[in-house]
Amino acid sequence: MTTVFTEKGRLKLITSVVAIVLFLDQVTKFLARTYLKPVHSIPVLGNFFRLSYVENTGIAFGVRVENKLFFTVLSLIAVVIIFYYLFTLKDNRWMTLAFSSILGGAIGNLFDRFMYGYVVDFLDFDFFDMNLPSFKFLFFRFDGYAMHRWPVFNVADMAVFIGMMMVIGLAFFSKAETGNSVNDPTPENYTQN
Repeated sequence: MTTVFTEKGRLKLITSVVAIVLFLDQVTKFLARTYLKPVHSIPVLGNFFRLSYVENTGIAFGVRVENKLFFTVLSLIAVVIIFYYLFTLKDNRWMTLAFSSILGGAIGNLFDRFMYGYVVDFLDFDFFDMNLPSFKFLFFRFDGYAMHRWPVFNVADMAVFIGMMMVIGLAFFSKAETGNSVNDPTPENYTQN
């Protein structure tokens, strides 16, 4: 399902979503640094949900990386790719919204990495345990991962996650909706000159 809208409307949507995500992300991180850092953790809903101050020097879900410059370069490349998609998917409002959310979150966390050398995380949930065994794939070795409490995250992480879920959902539903391939000889796939 695509919705055509004007270039001005599309740019307004992009800048609005990115600005809202950045504002909420940076304000909540400022509040966490100011009020939460001294006490470290505050229970909100018992052990299930706490506000916990964490300075994350790794990547998503607290995974550590040895080469931080390499990771930063990859993050910048990801932002460039998101910009590319934002300016090529001109007629799809929902995809524009999804990629704008991802861009706002990516910029929010990159800003922290450049300014402080770490990302402030503070939303701490106890959803479920996770255990991933170690494995080797091509040139990469993964030593495994065990999680007994969900990794602490922030507003930027939520924006990226929500945007990614939207992209996956929209891609899935657009394929299910179109159903017919370009090579399908049904009348809907022909254009008249």
